[in-house]
Amino acid sequence: MDEDHKNFKWLVLLTVVIGTFLGRLDQTIVNLALPKIITDFRITVTSASWIATAYILANAVFVPIWGKLGDTIGRKKVYIWGFGIFIFGSALAGFAWDLNSMIVFRIIQAIASSADYPTAMAILAVTFSHGKERAQALGLWSVSFAAASVFGPLIGGPMIDIFGWRSIFLLNIPIGIVGIVMALIFIRESVSEHKTVHFDWWGAITLGSALSSLVLVLDQGSIWGWVSLSSVICYIATIIFTTIFILIEAGADEPIVDLKFFKNSVFVNTIVNNFVVFMALMGAVFLIPIFCQTYLGYDATKTGYIFIPMAFFMVISSAIGGSLTGKLKPKYIIFASTLIASIGVFMFSFLDPRSTMWSVIIPLSVMAFGLGFGMSQRTNVITVVVPVEEMGMASSVLALGRNIAGSFGIAIFGTILTDATKTNVLNTAYHSIINVTNSTVYQEAVQLIILKSQIDAYKPVFWTASAVLLVGAFLSLLINVSKDQMTHGHKAEDFVEI
Repeated sequence: MDEDHKNFKWLVLLTVVIGTFLGRLDQTIVNLALPKIITDFRITVTSASWIATAYILANAVFVPIWGKLGDTIGRKKVYIWGFGIFIFGSALAGFAWDLNSMIVFRIIQAIASSADYPTAMAILAVTFSHGKERAQALGLWSVSFAAASVFGPLIGGPMIDIFGWRSIFLLNIPIGIVGIVMALIFIRESVSEHKTVHFDWWGAITLGSALSSLVLVLDQGSIWGWVSLSSVICYIATIIFTTIFILIEAGADEPIVDLKFFKNSVFVNTIVNNFVVFMALMGAVFLIPIFCQTYLGYDATKTGYIFIPMAFFMVISSAIGGSLTGKLKPKYIIFASTLIASIGVFMFSFLDPRSTMWSVIIPLSVMAFGLGFGMSQRTNVITVVVPVEEMGMASSVLALGRNIAGSFGIAIFGTILTDATKTNVLNTAYHSIINVTNSTVYQEAVQLIILKSQIDAYKPVFWTASAVLLVGAFLSLLINVSKDQMTHGHKAEDFVEI
């Protein structure tokens, strides 16, 4: 890598941050736009849910494919192709005329967006070869995920109200073009030393089928019923296709996912910790905006303001996490990170209708601070324990685990909330005596019982999420990587640049 390119490396970071931020921002804003889309397309809420489900499915399926292609034909090439297709899909979505067209165009966006994570992580690993500097870069890049979820409501709400829902898709076009131009200028192409002769299509197909059935049941299971025929079919399909995939990959010369990764205890333990953390956080945090708008009376914009300090603390703690590289073993940093996040999530259990804005901001900030300084360490560990020629593949496994963990978390904690509400209603009703004859007053009393039951149901969700994070904290102590290995990482000459 020449001296001029070294001077551009922080611009490379800015470039991939723009791409990652834009992809996650789009996903966040579209959720805000669903009520307007439902009205314009004259569809039901259940039908509209397939707009999100289709996106999640396509994104999960194509992450490992893009990761393998990035290692093979070039990460810059794949990154730019993904960016370009995303812009094209955004333009199409902006002119969607019905539900079917919107689903197709969202799938195009999702396929393109899934190219970002594995290629961006590999690009940063190539660009920042020194361990400590790489940890800082990966940490700051990781913050873009949280920043997108924060700024989504702030940007999307006013745009939807003023310009209509189509504007949120068309906004991606100018920003995307800027991102592509920056990628062309600043990113240096890099590929694996090992060229793929035969792409593992059967592995890709069976993995895609297994992921499709798994994510589908996680997303729709609460609607279908977890033991319904549709859910059971998905469970069986997931098991069958996963088994076939493992058998194919075990004998493949150039597998789409190298199963040898899972013989590496550091890799496995890092993936497990990452899965547990994102399952608990995604499962619990997606309920916060609902609580604020339903029980605290906030509108979408005010709810978005609450999340701004979260982004600030995550940026600060990410920089701190990067600076700790080489000073402490990563397992201790990740342990402290996950423990603090657990405390932050536990603090949400004290929320009630009398809570102030600060009652939400403080737990969010504590949780974000903990999450931030461990995130860069988890990502950095992956980059130093896998062969450099399989960096994209390894990062795609990390991304895949995070996405599935989020789906698991939302499904599990959503179910806990529903079940807890039902239990609370029965218990409260059993211990309540309503001594009135007026039917109106009686109905009001029943509604109050239901309301109290709904509010109290959030507590076990946050307790469970906090406990899961606590388990994840202790599991992180199994990540045994030395300080020296984290400091030095891979040498620049380990990568092939073209």
